[in-house]
Amino acid sequence: MTVKLHATAQLIQDLRIALDNGRSHSIIVDQPAEMSKGLGATPLELCVMSHAGCYATILVLVAKRMRITLKGLTVKVVAVKTDTAGTITEEAFEIAIKADAPQDRIQRLHEVTLRNCPVGIIFEKAGTQISYNVKVSKE
Repeated sequence: MTVKLHATAQLIQDLRIALDNGRSHSIIVDQPAEMSKGLGATPLELCVMSHAGCYATILVLVAKRMRITLKGLTVKVVAVKTDTAGTITEEAFEIAIKADAPQDRIQRLHEVTLRNCPVGIIFEKAGTQISYNVKVSKE
């Protein structure tokens, strides 16, 4: 199956740009306050946010298929951009999962999530070094 995704970028003012997906969803991107008004995430920050959101979304979908009841999920990502590379070269994920499931099932949940996270696959193919620290609690 082939899926086409659409995006439009429209300059608003200064460095503020409205992004739209063609399905009535929009977001404003901007640059930090020292360069512009700082009224939105930068496009690169949005990229990292997208990776965190994609991982979380896929994990929830996979957990449902595996019949693992999630009581909570937090995904935090720290990305490193170097001047040499000009883009993100590293990401470190801190994943906190609340679920009553054995560690081996959570490990399987994580592995299946990684294989099915389209944004993560983009980062991997780009050569980004990604580390994952998964912590599980039953509370």
